[in-house]
Amino acid sequence: MSMQIVSWKPEYSEEFRKMNIYWLEEFFWVEPHDEDVLGDPNKYIIDPGGTIFFALEENNVIGCVALMKIKEDIFELTKMAVKPEYRGKKIGHQLMQHSIEFATDQNWDSLIIYSNRKLENAIHLYRKYGFKEIPIAKDNPYSRGDIKMQLKLS
Repeated sequence: MSMQIVSWKPEYSEEFRKMNIYWLEEFFWVEPHDEDVLGDPNKYIIDPGGTIFFALEENNVIGCVALMKIKEDIFELTKMAVKPEYRGKKIGHQLMQHSIEFATDQNWDSLIIYSNRKLENAIHLYRKYGFKEIPIAKDNPYSRGDIKMQLKLS
C-alpha cells in the first residue's frame, strides 16, 4: 500500500464530512458542534489557523485528522477517522505521527484530545504517543467526551 499524507484541499471537504459522520454514527451520535465543524471546516478549522491532513491511497481519501486551534499554541487533535475497509493498517498511527511532527515544527505548546473511555483502542493510541489524562474543564464541547488528554510539545 503506497499511502501518502497531504494537507487540506477544499475538494476533500465532503470526504472529511462523510468519514467523520460515518464514524460518529457508528460509535456515538452527531452533536451540534460536530455539525458546525464538519459542515464548514474552513470557518472552524482552517481560517482560525488549524489544518486538516488526509491519508490518500492512489488519490483516494482513506483517512483524516484535524488540528483545530483552541488558543494560541494549543490545538485540539480532532476528527480523526479512517474508512472501515482501511482500519487495522496503522493509518491512524501515521496520521498521529504526522500531526505531532507538524505541531512540533510549528512550535505549538500542546495538543489536546477529547475522547470517550469506551474507545479503548483510541485511548491506547493516544497514550502510546505520550498523551496524558488531564481534568476536563467546563468548556468541553462534546457531551460524549468523558476523557481529556494532553501532549506537551515544548
